[in-house]
Amino acid sequence: MSPILSLRHYSHETLSHSHEHAQLVFGLAGELQFEVDGQGSRVRRHQLAVVPATARHTCGSPQGSQCLVLDLPANDWLERQLGHHASDIQRLLDSPRALQLDPVQGQLLGWLASSPINDAVIANQGAALLLGSLACGEQRARRDGLPLAALDRYIERHAAHPLQVADLARLAGLSVARFHARFLAETGLTPMEHLRNQRLRLGERLLLGSDLAVGEVAARVGYASQSAFTAALSRYLGVTPRQLRRGR
Repeated sequence: MSPILSLRHYSHETLSHSHEHAQLVFGLAGELQFEVDGQGSRVRRHQLAVVPATARHTCGSPQGSQCLVLDLPANDWLERQLGHHASDIQRLLDSPRALQLDPVQGQLLGWLASSPINDAVIANQGAALLLGSLACGEQRARRDGLPLAALDRYIERHAAHPLQVADLARLAGLSVARFHARFLAETGLTPMEHLRNQRLRLGERLLLGSDLAVGEVAARVGYASQSAFTAALSRYLGVTPRQLRRGR
């Protein structure tokens, strides 16, 4: 097991592996291209990627990046360190996610990155403070968060048609600018990035669960041509529609 906190520098070399413990990767500088169980994201300064236990993940940084990595200890560490906040963090670790830190969390991250985290006391206390802050953020999100499930249902129902951020903002009852800022803060993705990912996830399900022609699948998820859909799916999953179906 790695130390609970570690500073890591990433380069153009692509790393791909999995491990038994959950992991949180916090961006400090540069951009780390990250993929967890087929879900892609970019970890930039004050952003966070969640890697659930046993999840296969791949990362690389063509221009170089630095991150603070939190490797969650096993057993009852969360309960002992966080008390009633532990359940919020456990829910956070259940699935791959990309998050944007708020300014206070960003300050805490910067303080930890400049601290002697090789000291076990500082590492454990610092990790607990950071996780406690994330737990409070999860609680706020449940109270005040965007209606993400409703937005995803809307995207799926209207995937074949042109969709704009304004359509989603209207559903959330916000201006476009406010919706964009809230969405980025809560998910780590822009609304258009999320919309593209949802279209491609739906396309993946249709390819695996039906015998529809690839061109028909492309049209149903809002792509004007089969070639555009194939290129987008290849970037997202690393395989073409034909390769995806061959493996089902």
